[in-house]
Amino acid sequence: MTTSVVHCPALFLTAPASNQGKTTITAALARYFTNQGKVVRVFKTGPDYLDPQILAQASKQPVEQLDIWMAGEEYCQDMLYQAAQVADLILVEGAMGMFDGEPSSADLAARFGIPMAIVMDVKGMAQTAAAVATGLANFRDDVQVAGLIANRCGSERHAELIRDALPASLPLLATLKRDEEITLPERHLGLVQADEVKDELEVRFEAAVEWLKETQDTGLLALPNAVPFYAAKQVDDNQIIEQSLLGKTIAVARDAAFSFIYDANLIALKSLGAKVVFFSPLHDQALPDADALWLPGGYPELHTKALSENLPMRQAIKAFFHSGKGILAECGGMLYSLDDLTDLDNQCYPMLGILAGQGAMRGKRGCQGMQTAVIPQGEIRGHAHHRSRSANTPEPVGYGRRQRHPAPGEAIYQQKGLTASYLHLFFPSNLDVTAKIFLAGQQG
Repeated sequence: MTTSVVHCPALFLTAPASNQGKTTITAALARYFTNQGKVVRVFKTGPDYLDPQILAQASKQPVEQLDIWMAGEEYCQDMLYQAAQVADLILVEGAMGMFDGEPSSADLAARFGIPMAIVMDVKGMAQTAAAVATGLANFRDDVQVAGLIANRCGSERHAELIRDALPASLPLLATLKRDEEITLPERHLGLVQADEVKDELEVRFEAAVEWLKETQDTGLLALPNAVPFYAAKQVDDNQIIEQSLLGKTIAVARDAAFSFIYDANLIALKSLGAKVVFFSPLHDQALPDADALWLPGGYPELHTKALSENLPMRQAIKAFFHSGKGILAECGGMLYSLDDLTDLDNQCYPMLGILAGQGAMRGKRGCQGMQTAVIPQGEIRGHAHHRSRSANTPEPVGYGRRQRHPAPGEAIYQQKGLTASYLHLFFPSNLDVTAKIFLAGQQG
């Protein structure tokens, strides 16, 4: 089997910590080069639903997640290779700090040879910013650092102090002034969903383009060096994915309350032969004809009254559940499946009642982390990220297995054809288990 290679300019945006401005700058760069007629493909490191929505609007291209643990090296390699065939530029936005997590952003960049640009909020420091950036750049020999992006830089004198303190091997790529007009809107689980503020985002993207143009250092405004991307060896000419969902229709909840949907998961369902249709638990009165349902995560806690008052939909899903057909309910979808949900205003509303228990929102602290779902159908990888709790639920059939911590992860429930958990599953990590979850009650 011959190995193919495609070269494409690429840059990995990283930072010493969260909240340094990575997403804002990645979106600004994507829109800057898109406005020049370039095809920009953006990837987001790790499990994230909200940033990719923002970045997809900024780049006008689909945005996929890259995570070596959740998806596997060959999957990530294949995604980058496919993007390189059509893109003029590949941007990857990291997660958390540069070396945080196992694997980290640095691990991903090193594995695929993508140079990293360090985004740092330099408010309140000058030469120290150069020291921190130099330390990050020299921490590992296998990571290539293209330079520093000084965000929230107060003045040209501020920039000069940082620039002069950097070694010649670590250029200052851009000095970006403080500008609240380009800051992206946020809420309790992260950024606001793009569809809710689409027009506002357009204004901010174009303002961010002008913001980039004002930098005294222009290294960021030129295309980075090309990187070789190689075809993955995971699929050869004789390997064909078994279409175990061929002829099946899967109805996916998708609206303002349920939107945490990986494009990769939809592609996986279609690769298994399924037809995917969408419905809105908020607005529709009936379910589409389907063999299985997927109730993904989202923000049901912001729409408890509307979800509760849509009695025809609640009755339709309950009847579907009692038919024994497969239902996957993830995080917000699981909260919707419970008897009732107490929202952020401490108001309690009846929900579907297909899984015993009560859900309630809690304060700022939440649960998050990568886990492997261990269920009778097998093992499949995913992650948890929530700021709610559930109580009085049935005995679980399994738990998530954390990456390193020995304590049990999220509980996983199965009743009739329902599989419910706080875990968000990544379907490509195990297509066979994915198919079995949706085929519940239809096998044998």
